[in-house]
Amino acid sequence: MNNYEVWFVTGAQLLYGGDAVIAVDAHSNEMVAGLNAGGKLPVKVVYKGTANSSKEVEAVMKAANNDDRCIGLITWMHTFSPAKMWIHGLQQLRKPLLHLHTQYNREIPWDTMDMDFMNLNQSAHGDREFGHICTRMRIRRKVVVGHWQDEETQRKIAVWMRACAGWADAQDMLILRFGDQMNNVAVTDGDKVEAEQRLGYHVDYCPVSELMTYHARVKDEEVDALVADYFASYDHDAALEDKTTEAYQKVWNSAKAELALRAILQAKGAKGFTTNFDDLGQTDGSFFDQIPGLASQRLMAEGYGFGAEGDWKSAALYRTVWVMSQGVGCSFLEDYTLNFDGANSSILQAHMLEVCPLIAAARPRLEVHFLGIGIRKSLTVRLVFTSKTGTGCTATVIDLGNRFRLIVNDVECIEPKPLPKLPVASALWIPMPNFEVGAGAWILAGGTHHSCFSYGLSAEYWEDYAEIAGIEMVHIHKDTTLSEFKKELRMNEVYYMLNKALC
Repeated sequence: MNNYEVWFVTGAQLLYGGDAVIAVDAHSNEMVAGLNAGGKLPVKVVYKGTANSSKEVEAVMKAANNDDRCIGLITWMHTFSPAKMWIHGLQQLRKPLLHLHTQYNREIPWDTMDMDFMNLNQSAHGDREFGHICTRMRIRRKVVVGHWQDEETQRKIAVWMRACAGWADAQDMLILRFGDQMNNVAVTDGDKVEAEQRLGYHVDYCPVSELMTYHARVKDEEVDALVADYFASYDHDAALEDKTTEAYQKVWNSAKAELALRAILQAKGAKGFTTNFDDLGQTDGSFFDQIPGLASQRLMAEGYGFGAEGDWKSAALYRTVWVMSQGVGCSFLEDYTLNFDGANSSILQAHMLEVCPLIAAARPRLEVHFLGIGIRKSLTVRLVFTSKTGTGCTATVIDLGNRFRLIVNDVECIEPKPLPKLPVASALWIPMPNFEVGAGAWILAGGTHHSCFSYGLSAEYWEDYAEIAGIEMVHIHKDTTLSEFKKELRMNEVYYMLNKALC
């Protein structure tokens, strides 16, 4: 977040004279300093002055577009700012916009307020003028209403800032796909050209043979050092450190796979990747002895996006989750099996190997077990743990042909029973508002079996993100009913079909 900044632009005009502009500027500087000092905002706010004319507005909007550090603009109308002077600037703006409806003073100074004071402090007037032109121009933005010193106001700004950071990060995101989709699976595929146009990220196929050139360059001493780090970082059986055993060799092989993956991701500037357990390299050359599950777990914890079985949309979305939450309790997950238990009916979230340890309730355990799937059935290393209990939010993006839909579900992670014969990382959750409605709504919306989960994000983050991206979002929550949810889906279909026809 230290690499980013959000610009603050105040709207005014010269009608009230130069002294008024000086006062507006002083108030704005004080407010920006207060926002930065409040400790609630993850991104620095930079005051970019008072815009008093169409040319000044257009200049600051163009400058924002061309500054890579700027991830969004906050606009506030201190006094009356004629909205027609914002038209050309808003036509130029390509960065996310937050309209802050606030006022410098918290309360009206009843005993001393005169006409000069009222003319100067006209946010109630100016912000409605600005809001009108944004609506008429169909400008996507977030509107935050509240005094700038209030904690709730700053919290809403902070949520939007994190969504802006996720969006900015996605605009140069490269996802490498090692292998293709698995077994004709539909939901993990999609229109990569449209995804780059709409969501920013670029998806490239990368032959496993190219990855193997990096694998071949990894030095034994680098592998030994990483293996030692594994043993220091995770619980494990002492026998696993016996270098004469096949299990130790599997740990060593996993470390080499991790070093190779990290090397190619860094070399290509990629922020995420996908794997496929049917494409592990050729046996007549360098190859993985099994899918690099441990590497995927650890790389996710570092912030790399990951999607199993070629799921590039999940890989990109997980990277965005990690950026927005800064790695607070997030993971790629898959719906695996159901537990029917009345009001506690739930879904076991797991995967063969690739669940991120950032959601672990306790220190993960390094284990080696047989994996009987894919082209090379063999012993395979993984981190085993169960997730923390508590509320969270999971999300997925699907391609509906004429648009992308972001599906968000609030969930409650609960305590699972022991799984002595299933040595994988897992989470057990109840989708809100309950299993029957939550799972039913997810299916009706076309949700995937893969999703990107976080304890640190809520639907508000995803609403801001969808607004910035200009994509559909549906939210399944504690008050969702299937009848109303189906109506929402039908209305959305009409809206997007008409919108496409009009465009």
